[in-house]
Amino acid sequence: MAESVPVRCPACRREHSFTPATFPCACGAPLTVPLLRGGIPVQVRHRTWEDSWVTMRCPTCGRADQWPQPEFGCACGATVRLPVDTSSRGRRPAPGPAGPRRPAAAPLPALRPPFHPVTIRTAADTITAAVQYLKWLGFAEVRPNEDRTRSGIDVRGKGIVAQVDGDIRPAALRDIECLWLNSLNEDVAGAFFALAGYSRDARIRAEQLSIPLFVLDLTGTPQPVNEAAEHLIRAGAPTTP
Repeated sequence: MAESVPVRCPACRREHSFTPATFPCACGAPLTVPLLRGGIPVQVRHRTWEDSWVTMRCPTCGRADQWPQPEFGCACGATVRLPVDTSSRGRRPAPGPAGPRRPAAAPLPALRPPFHPVTIRTAADTITAAVQYLKWLGFAEVRPNEDRTRSGIDVRGKGIVAQVDGDIRPAALRDIECLWLNSLNEDVAGAFFALAGYSRDARIRAEQLSIPLFVLDLTGTPQPVNEAAEHLIRAGAPTTP
């Protein structure tokens, strides 16, 4: 499993402990994008798909493929990208036997199976990632909403509605309030997933309304960014009699 490294947010100077994600290569071996030792993290202000990927070579089989740039969402609302050590991009593996290995699994709540993310490469993948995550949390009948434009809701499930923002700009205050009104009108819980994080006033409003906020990284793994989201992960979907 990759080691955690201390990282300071360039926007608010808050210190975080960051653990690079591990992905399975097509050969089955785990691959962790190496961080540049002593590199300076930067705030992502304008996201492009091209800048969000890095080409690396698997140290086991030598296959070159694209992997998500290491980044995380700070509590201040900034998306922070960490520099990658690209010196091993073209390095071939040393000769010798190499069998497939299972990637290390992160600790998960008791009785909950591992979450299998969907790598985000298109806007449609953000919807799929949110659907899979809500199912993992225990919500039933979760599916993309067929009439997203009219209602403003991207995902529906039994007892839950969710909005998914795949824009390159942080989600705004109005987006949070629209989700809250929809969940209130339908008497269900609400959750918000954003690729580029949230504006400061959106985060404050979400705290007031107890709306769970998640940031989607390009691995397709939602990361909680407020207490309501942390609580949802701990509790999961409410049980029904």
